[in-house]
Amino acid sequence: MVNQAEVQLSINNLSVSYGPIRALKGVSIEVRKGEIVALLGANGAGKTTLLQTISGLLKPISGNVYFKHLEITRKEPEKIVREKIIHVPEHRQIFGTLTVLDNLYLGAYHHYRKSGKKKLEEQIIQVFELFPILQERQKQLAGTLSGGQQQMLAIARGVMANPQVLLLDEPTLGLAPIIGKEVLELVTELNKTLGTTVLLVEQNVIASLKAADRGYVISNGEVVKEGSSKDLLLDDEIKEAYLGQAIS
Repeated sequence: MVNQAEVQLSINNLSVSYGPIRALKGVSIEVRKGEIVALLGANGAGKTTLLQTISGLLKPISGNVYFKHLEITRKEPEKIVREKIIHVPEHRQIFGTLTVLDNLYLGAYHHYRKSGKKKLEEQIIQVFELFPILQERQKQLAGTLSGGQQQMLAIARGVMANPQVLLLDEPTLGLAPIIGKEVLELVTELNKTLGTTVLLVEQNVIASLKAADRGYVISNGEVVKEGSSKDLLLDDEIKEAYLGQAIS
């Protein structure tokens, strides 16, 4: 039985609609402290909707979201950020006309006054250790970075917010496979080095399960399967549906 003290994020029977279209239908998942949990499913399954609901961008019609047993279901996004649940959305959404360094400073916006300049500079050093390419490019306009570098910047900006839970939505989308692999390796390193809990939506099923501790499969807005990453990688239904392998 799971020690409930270890559960950092709990989604209970969550339902979300876009007008008449039900995008999530009673979804329940748990994310424990220090885990990487992968959300798997085809396009349109409801994965992004779930992340947007956790981060307060969408409001559910029913169900609950709890962070460390505190209900945050209908809190505004900026208040959820203050709880240190940080959403790195699809398509990066960095500030292309600002420098890399300014993008990183903006990630610390909510806690800068409380933390102070010294703490901010310590964070910058820590981020540069994790993402050395960003140190090299710190004075460069973010919009002139390569796609992989922009994705690293988006994740690093999220790290600057001191996340306890990092919601990552398709971090390798549109990247060459070798660059996507590097991005996921950085996510794993971030989890190991800082202990950051990660809820990961990722199109590359094999890579995401290799990076994750556990996974959930969402289909048509419902959780249809869950388990350890090892078990899901060996699951014949997963192989056929997502890995392009026939069931033997």
